[in-house]
Amino acid sequence: MAYREGWFRSQDGLRLFYRDYDEAEGAATPVLCLSGLVRNSADFERVAARLAPKRRVIAPDYRGRGRSQYDPDWRRYEPRTYIGDIIDLLTVLGIERTVVIGTSLGGLLGMGLVALQPRLLAGLVLNDIGPELIPGGLARIIDYIGNDRPQPDLSSAARFLRELLPRLAPDADAAWWQVLAAATYRKGADGLLHFDWDLAIAKAMRQQGTLPDLWALFRGLQRIPTLLLRGALSDLLSEATEQRMRLEKPDLVCVTVPGMGHTPTLSEPEAERALDAFLEPL
Repeated sequence: MAYREGWFRSQDGLRLFYRDYDEAEGAATPVLCLSGLVRNSADFERVAARLAPKRRVIAPDYRGRGRSQYDPDWRRYEPRTYIGDIIDLLTVLGIERTVVIGTSLGGLLGMGLVALQPRLLAGLVLNDIGPELIPGGLARIIDYIGNDRPQPDLSSAARFLRELLPRLAPDADAAWWQVLAAATYRKGADGLLHFDWDLAIAKAMRQQGTLPDLWALFRGLQRIPTLLLRGALSDLLSEATEQRMRLEKPDLVCVTVPGMGHTPTLSEPEAERALDAFLEPL
């Protein structure tokens, strides 16, 4: 499905990009898709196209990712800045209420939005993320995002990602990995494919050090309908954390996506069924 390419200026002057799937005929609550740490709006292409006939879908590229401008000050690669950019985007679009589908970092930003603007969210989907992270998984992510690994072509990039992320989708075929590679790399002036994000994001992550108490943010979701999707092979969100989340929020809807690590793509049958059921009343 076609989407409109949108641009807006952040309050500190960066030119930021978003995809706007705005062909819905109904008046259902719009969906805001927030990607993972170094991912971008391309990750939501399939799910956005599937949802767009019923509701408007917005998918931004955070600063330093995808088609958005890189920040000259790497210290601004942090959650408060991202949340400010998101609020600015929603203001520009005139969206006063939305459902957030948040993958990894995007889910944490969704919780932050609830804390700052409790009436903004009609619902929240946490895609393989929670208030407690498995330390080894986070360290793995920070390690690989800070070092460029140029590739000669998309097939090589897909093979490299498959070796780098063996737990992500062990049973996926070569075509699946090529789709992932296309959303991960961009062609550089040297003719090679490079990671489609600012490598300085890793520097900012290391500088930020220990994460704050995210359970306090999670408890702020008591009145927000919430769906938790967890990859069965995830090395970031454990079953123990999921169980504690259930205890903290008894109405939390939990679905495990088999055969997937961190993170499900949201196009798996289990994820699609869960999303449709969750979004229907919202």
